[in-house]
Amino acid sequence: MRRADHPPSRRRFLDVTGAMMAAGLTAGCTADDARPDRPAPAPEATPATVPATGRHQAGITLPQPAQPNLLAVVADLDDAAAPGPLLADLGRAVETLTAGTDPRLLGLPPGDLTVTVGVGPRLVREAGASLPGAADLPRFSRERIAPRARGGDLLIQICAGDALLLPVVAAALLDQAGDRVRERWRQSARRGANVAVGEGLTAPRNPLGFIDGIVGPHTAAEQRRDLWLSGPPAVAGGTIAVLRRMELDLPRFAALSVAEQEAVIGRRRASGVPLSGGSAASGPELGAKTPDGRYLVPADAHARRAHATLVGVGLMLRRSYSTDEPALGLLFISFQNDLRTFTATLAHMETSDALLSFTTTTAGATFLILPGFDRRRPLGATLFGRS
Repeated sequence: MRRADHPPSRRRFLDVTGAMMAAGLTAGCTADDARPDRPAPAPEATPATVPATGRHQAGITLPQPAQPNLLAVVADLDDAAAPGPLLADLGRAVETLTAGTDPRLLGLPPGDLTVTVGVGPRLVREAGASLPGAADLPRFSRERIAPRARGGDLLIQICAGDALLLPVVAAALLDQAGDRVRERWRQSARRGANVAVGEGLTAPRNPLGFIDGIVGPHTAAEQRRDLWLSGPPAVAGGTIAVLRRMELDLPRFAALSVAEQEAVIGRRRASGVPLSGGSAASGPELGAKTPDGRYLVPADAHARRAHATLVGVGLMLRRSYSTDEPALGLLFISFQNDLRTFTATLAHMETSDALLSFTTTTAGATFLILPGFDRRRPLGATLFGRS
């Protein structure tokens, strides 16, 4: 595997973070802002710190609700790099960054910053060919993925309430990795404002205007069953992530009437309530029909085609983030303890899901999200040994 022409370095870290700080210090500083008679804006409350250590990594179920800003960085390991020491180094950096004690934060408060680290199938197979996470993500229809945007050895997911933190933290972690990794692709994205959907749950709207991610393993029992890996011991406490970056044909979708849009999704746009009635959180009644025998939730509606019961799989924790670079679309992330939960769902959707005709996937990968870590058990130690 060829090394990157320009590997991450401390100089690169300083260049990136210096530019970001300069942008932050100058943005919005107009003459009007400096007027002495203008009242000073009230300081925003700093979000509570999210512990980096524990049985599970942060950034999946904690915090709740999820932070509005995300940066996903996908990279490859150099042939000469050992995964164990690299992951341990990254784990130590995650601890100092989320605690706010790392000087590479340049004084920025970490707030609700979380960093979640996963390893790709190639590295998992090196640890054990039969381990969860060893299988590559299959190819599907409606994909236009360049080779560099498919797969990868390392995922670094950075989430925070403060968008300024994302590139600063990414630069610090890539600096920590040094020339042991080379970046494949990255994607910054954000979530819309959260909407109450009942039963104490909230979910954001996506760029199509619909409330997204209502169904999922929300209770502790559901998460034990469908989200977290219970074994073998090397991966217990981890999960499987799937990333898919999609372009949306938003003009064509927007040209539909609201009723036509709702038929595509299978839910009311304003409330998220299924077309079969009930509440947003209760889920659709797939057998409900009109007096003349038509399904209230159309046969090709997304809410039907992606329904876990109809597919015969467990629930996935789904997160959709809006993107506008390189194109308007979604960064879709799902977490589940069986890759088949995602692959079988998408295979079922591909036969007749009306939503897919408005999407084109431009990047895709799957990763084993490593079990949680602490001072005694470094990140990745259960899978690759201690550094």
